[in-house]
Amino acid sequence: MDGRVSTAHGQNDEGARVPREAITPEQAVPASTVEAAIAQEQQYLDVVYARLDELRAAYGQRLAQVRRGGPSGSPQNRSERDAFAAHYEDTVARLDHVENRLVFGRLDLRGASEPRYVGRIGMSDAEHDQLLVDWRAPSAQPFYQATAAHPGDVVRRRHLMTRARTVVGVEDELLDHAHLDAEVADGLTGEGALFAAMSAAREGRMSDIVATIQAEQDAVIRSPLDGVLVVQGGPGTGKTAVALHRAAYLLYAHRQRLERSGVLLVGPSRVFLRYIEQVLPSLGETDVVATTMAELLPGTTATAADREEVAEVKGRADMAKVLSRAVRALQRVPAGVQELDVEGVRLHLRPEDVRTAMARARRTGLPHNQARETFALAMLDVLVREYAVARGGEGDDDPEDRAWLREDVRTARDVRRAVNLCWMPTTPHGLLERLYARPDLLAAHARGLSTRDRELLHREKGSPWTVADVPLLDELAELLGPHEQAEAARAAAEARLQAAEEVRYAQEAITSQGLGMGMVTAEMLAERFAATGPRLTTAERAAADRTWTYGHVVVDEAQELSPMAWRALLRRCPSRSMTVVGDLAQRSGHRPARSWAEVLGAAGSEHVREAVLTVSYRTPATVMDTATEVMTALGAEPSYPVRAARDLPDALAVTRAGQEDLPDATVAVVRGELSFLDAEVGAGAGRVAVIVPSGAERTAREALLAHDDLRDALTSGHGDLLGARVAVVDAVQAKGLEYDVVVLLEPAAILASGAGDLYVAMTRPTRRLHVVHAEDLPEGFPA
Repeated sequence: MDGRVSTAHGQNDEGARVPREAITPEQAVPASTVEAAIAQEQQYLDVVYARLDELRAAYGQRLAQVRRGGPSGSPQNRSERDAFAAHYEDTVARLDHVENRLVFGRLDLRGASEPRYVGRIGMSDAEHDQLLVDWRAPSAQPFYQATAAHPGDVVRRRHLMTRARTVVGVEDELLDHAHLDAEVADGLTGEGALFAAMSAAREGRMSDIVATIQAEQDAVIRSPLDGVLVVQGGPGTGKTAVALHRAAYLLYAHRQRLERSGVLLVGPSRVFLRYIEQVLPSLGETDVVATTMAELLPGTTATAADREEVAEVKGRADMAKVLSRAVRALQRVPAGVQELDVEGVRLHLRPEDVRTAMARARRTGLPHNQARETFALAMLDVLVREYAVARGGEGDDDPEDRAWLREDVRTARDVRRAVNLCWMPTTPHGLLERLYARPDLLAAHARGLSTRDRELLHREKGSPWTVADVPLLDELAELLGPHEQAEAARAAAEARLQAAEEVRYAQEAITSQGLGMGMVTAEMLAERFAATGPRLTTAERAAADRTWTYGHVVVDEAQELSPMAWRALLRRCPSRSMTVVGDLAQRSGHRPARSWAEVLGAAGSEHVREAVLTVSYRTPATVMDTATEVMTALGAEPSYPVRAARDLPDALAVTRAGQEDLPDATVAVVRGELSFLDAEVGAGAGRVAVIVPSGAERTAREALLAHDDLRDALTSGHGDLLGARVAVVDAVQAKGLEYDVVVLLEPAAILASGAGDLYVAMTRPTRRLHVVHAEDLPEGFPA
């Protein structure tokens, strides 16, 4: 063994799971030794937290001094003041976010006089002696990589378990017996930190794994920045956690490169983003833009979802050609000479002049709407010359008179209409809506699509935008460029909303703090606030700018993205530096993917590295093995074999009921599982998910809400799905989340949405999967 002494689950020499009950009395650690180790580490923890408080106070005072300086002084002085304020604000925020479990590890190294402590951030005392090593620093790497077979200089690795600012336990791993004296050996104490984390009740939000990162995970986290890294693995292997910690590591290791450009994180849903939102701040990083594909395009939020077959057509790479042809068709050469009236003078719009102007505009390489200015100016020059000749050549050589002639031509109704018809400005939303609503227009530009495909795309104007529409709108935004009038209207609307919000905030400040003594209005205070200008973070500026390019992009549940979605993401990352996380076996729908090259689309043509995580830390072995057997029986065997880190007694339960009795049976099972969690992890602790077939959420929820004892468990103070102790979701909504217990309703009906959805639903629990069914179970379930 590796020298670990623990009262948690461990492993024997062959790697088999060892239940807690199998630990012999000889392995128990004397209470006095445990208390001594805890007392020793508490002393050090007190020193580190005292230093944290000192730093917070110091940076808080500096920030207050800068703010008191006000907006006066030269532009250079104001710029320097803003830079200092930004630095102090970021530092205070970072120090606030690392409060919980600030110190979690210690390394005793051969030849070192002092132990090396590992924590969330690096920290030194007032004399610049190191108190804490940042977990991302090279000197902290042995904490995650050292093993008994390859210990390096590590003699002992200690995990510190803390609650608030108190040490509640320690766990030691002896890695180098030859360099450990008897006194130290007597001090080996504690429960395994990893198994303690796995055994903890879920709280509705993902926690970081910084204290328990395993060697294979650490290798992925510290992988080089450049290229596309695909992190794959089965359920519960920590893919999401690894991706988040990798983002934090890259921001630390490549701060200069990524600080200005930022990191983009794309998740499968807004619920998922709320689930993980505490992880990066707890690691000291806040400047990461987190979004979903539905919200990727600023100013557009998709509120609907397409049927699978419709989304598949919209997601094809060929749709880029369809959209390109649609934009090119906005540039039309008239069939013949057109007469235009300007102040009673007849001018002529000739096809050859239009072609020449179009060629000049296209040579600029600008998007359609922006190139239109070049086209319009070229056409205006031609028409002004004809207008001057028609007026007898008057003013043709006089700049002032020529300006009047030009204005006559420019403002003429016939000219404006003709120029627009030749080079029509439009918005992405307007053009895509016309394509969907007009079968003739779609047929003209979508020659590669079948009649059936075009029928699937048809919908009436005014229909809500779907998630699959967003990459198409983004493609059009790239091809068209900004529409001046539309952009101006949008900016004006945003300005009005912002001004109203600032007045409301100012009024609240005046009311709550008694400001102004009746001499200052909310409008005056809001104007002062606008004059000083709020400082936008990198993340805030990037999130509002469609053309922003990021230094790195992280994509979770990447197996769900379409080729068009990948085009939109690659557009935002010219360096092609991406961390792509997913599992092909968990892909939704009825079109399984055979390889990542197939899934990645255009991203697959870049330099791609693949890493596989092989150990499931979430799902008990009984549940994981059953899920694998079901997938294998369905002909969809997972690509990456997964070993569960532990098993639990009664991890799988099955309840069969008649169709009419199914609602009552579900209620009884949910009650039983809540009682189980009360006994296991404490009254009111832990989370239960009732995973139902898609479309059955409302019915199942109402059946549970009808019972007074379950109503409180199904609701949270803020109506947040993650805050409720019991959540009713379908498999897609549960993707990326985890629960202590999953009550799985009618697996056969869930399977109708695809094998991947059933696989996801079965592998969400950390303690128990309880199947409730009336229909026959899919093949692979135990009898």
